[in-house]
Amino acid sequence: MQTMKAALVAAITVVALTCCLRPSSAEESGRVALIVSIDGAIGPASASYVKEALAKASERHAEVVLLRMNTPGGLNSSMREIIADVLASPIPVVGYVAPSGAHAASAGTYILYATHIAAMAPGTNIGAATPVQIGGPLPGLPGGAPDKGGKDKKDGDQQSEPKDQAKDQLKDQLKDQLKDPMTAKATNDAVAFIRSLAELRGRNVDWAEKAVREAATLSANGALEAHAIDLVARDQAELLRQLDGRVVEVAGGRTQRLATKDAVVEAIDPGRISRFLAVITDPNVAFILLMIGIYGLIFEFMSPGAVAPGVIGAICLLIGLYALNLLPVNYAGFALMLVGLVLLTIEAFNPTVVIGLGGIIAFVLGALMLFRGEAPGYQLSWWVIGITTAVFTGFALVVLGSLRRIRKAPALVGAKAMRGLPAEVLDWNGNEGHVFAHGERWQARGAETFMPGEMAEVAGVTDLTLLIRRAPARTGEGGTS
Repeated sequence: MQTMKAALVAAITVVALTCCLRPSSAEESGRVALIVSIDGAIGPASASYVKEALAKASERHAEVVLLRMNTPGGLNSSMREIIADVLASPIPVVGYVAPSGAHAASAGTYILYATHIAAMAPGTNIGAATPVQIGGPLPGLPGGAPDKGGKDKKDGDQQSEPKDQAKDQLKDQLKDQLKDPMTAKATNDAVAFIRSLAELRGRNVDWAEKAVREAATLSANGALEAHAIDLVARDQAELLRQLDGRVVEVAGGRTQRLATKDAVVEAIDPGRISRFLAVITDPNVAFILLMIGIYGLIFEFMSPGAVAPGVIGAICLLIGLYALNLLPVNYAGFALMLVGLVLLTIEAFNPTVVIGLGGIIAFVLGALMLFRGEAPGYQLSWWVIGITTAVFTGFALVVLGSLRRIRKAPALVGAKAMRGLPAEVLDWNGNEGHVFAHGERWQARGAETFMPGEMAEVAGVTDLTLLIRRAPARTGEGGTS
């Protein structure tokens, strides 16, 4: 019996030691795949999110980082920050355009080209990487315009005619834009940048240049055939299976063979800083914060001691200015907005209509000019401009105008408020006595003689003594006194 107990204890000890020494999961052995998702426009919040995620992946010695994208593009500065972090990452970064129906346009194409392995889900597309801030709006589909040769199309060609004409119009537009030296300079810089990324990762250089110069696009299968990406995967599990065993070169020239077949998948959520940036770097939010800040300070200066408007205004103004510092701002537009606000404030204190109208026009034009470029997701909404203009115009004309009228109105408390009030004489001796005024009994003096019960008028206050005089006679309706 003792032998059996000893054997049982030994077996339990061996099992416990085995469980403790053996990795409990693929994550503990280092085989973990971290997912970073970029949905929507690429901006400062996206750049901060990717930087934090790559740092966390490096600390945890992750096997791979899956950068899942569905983006129309975004700010050039944020795109370059993300690419710099990807190129410097010691952990392999796999760009994955997913789910089906997603796209990685404009800045997304550059980032996909920068990743160590580029993948797409079926039903996705990439391309249209022409810098939007130097390109005009895409033309609409032509309606019934003849082709360049002036020849009629056959019935079989009528279906493809609008598409071909749209492509021709886009090419002509891009060629016209490239005649401008600054536009050509920016485009050539973008071409050189994406070509360098393509050469670094061994991908199709010619198509990359075409995506910039001609806004070319490719579907998932087309991109695979053109060698613009490395693989097509229906879902995340299939992607990890296809990645298993591939050899990539990471920062520092070190090569790494991926072991992702049984990797534990974990999503990384944006940190507090990234979420905060995502809110305040929305141009509409930054614009509203700026307006609240400016008018909060104006209200505080107009009514010192209110405290709350000044505190709220200062906080909103600083946050708004911080957000503007992260966004592509046209400072001429910002200055024009300030001029408009100053004119509206002047209109509240010196109504002329012309100044107020000029202030509204200056404010709206400044708001339209405030943000440079036309990066997707970073335009100021017309609704926000209209509503903000109406609200703050009303604030300037109604609230500030009311403050002006209050300041000019007679005092309602104190010695000044007593002047002109009626006073009933209670008793009088010589040039002094007592009167009843403002609901109280007062000591009074006057140069005239009054009888008890007679009504007088308060002319002033000296210390706690009222100076009274005889009330002026009231003019009758017929004009006789």
